Amino acid sequence: MSEGFTHHGGALAAAARYFGGEDWLDLSTGINPAPWPGAIEADWQRLPEREALVALEAGAAAHFGVSPDYCCAVPGSEMALRLIGQWIGAGSYRWPAYRTHASAFPDGEAADGPGGARAFLLANPNNPDGRITPARDLQAWHDDLAARDGWLVVDEAFADATPEVSVASRVGDWHRLIVLRSFGKFFGLAGLRLGFVLGPGPVVAMLRSILGDWPLGAGALVAGVAAYRDGPWIAQARRDLAARAGRMDDLLAAHGFKVLGECPHFRLIEGADGLFDRLAHHRILTRPFDYNPHWLRLGIPAAEMEWVRLAGALRNG
Repeated sequence: MSEGFTHHGGALAAAARYFGGEDWLDLSTGINPAPWPGAIEADWQRLPEREALVALEAGAAAHFGVSPDYCCAVPGSEMALRLIGQWIGAGSYRWPAYRTHASAFPDGEAADGPGGARAFLLANPNNPDGRITPARDLQAWHDDLAARDGWLVVDEAFADATPEVSVASRVGDWHRLIVLRSFGKFFGLAGLRLGFVLGPGPVVAMLRSILGDWPLGAGALVAGVAAYRDGPWIAQARRDLAARAGRMDDLLAAHGFKVLGECPHFRLIEGADGLFDRLAHHRILTRPFDYNPHWLRLGIPAAEMEWVRLAGALRNG
């Protein structure tokens, strides 16, 4: 019974209520299973200082390769995407994608490219299929949209693991480009609800006017500054994510599944009919899709005991 788990990942409490049992292994999201380990000490009694926000945006902008003038911190890129959709007013989006992409342009249509739309939204790397769109295609779409005063909106929530696919550094040069970045997926701290919108002055000004003087809590400000400065951890996390993804490819192939995509945060498999329920009975939560029952997306385990548990469930399911 996968119907109640197709909207998004992370419904662990609902899975435990429906299937029963404790000690669940959550592979329903693409969040890094080995989070940034830094300790933070935030002042919870004081309102956040403006200087802390400036420091966070400067550190994040340096990580993305863009000017801080084009960087706006937001309490989660998911909310920012909805605001951008309302500000632009109409657009199309590539499908399959995040559910939020369809919500951002509720009157729009799924498409493979901009067509005649005022805006075109896509994820790169894409979710759930992990495909990567080359920069030359993105530039061609941007130039087409810019000629019509339109917008190219690129959701790079999973780009930290493969920075070579990012077009964040083009913000400003491509004057009708908006890029969204997520902190929680790569750093493994999704509960902080921290993200960034990279865009030209009017986009940043619009968001700041809506978010107000204190867009982020003290914990997000402190953790973000420290994490983006942790170059050694970032480099090692990229290597670890790639290595774990390769191990997952081998495990899934050994059980006869065709693996799709190039995003090291997760793997999408075809020919997975019934596998969601079989794994759930082993208390392993994955992500099914109502629009394609043959697909199943799996996050990547980290601990050795989790690998053993997944392998046993695939073997004995």
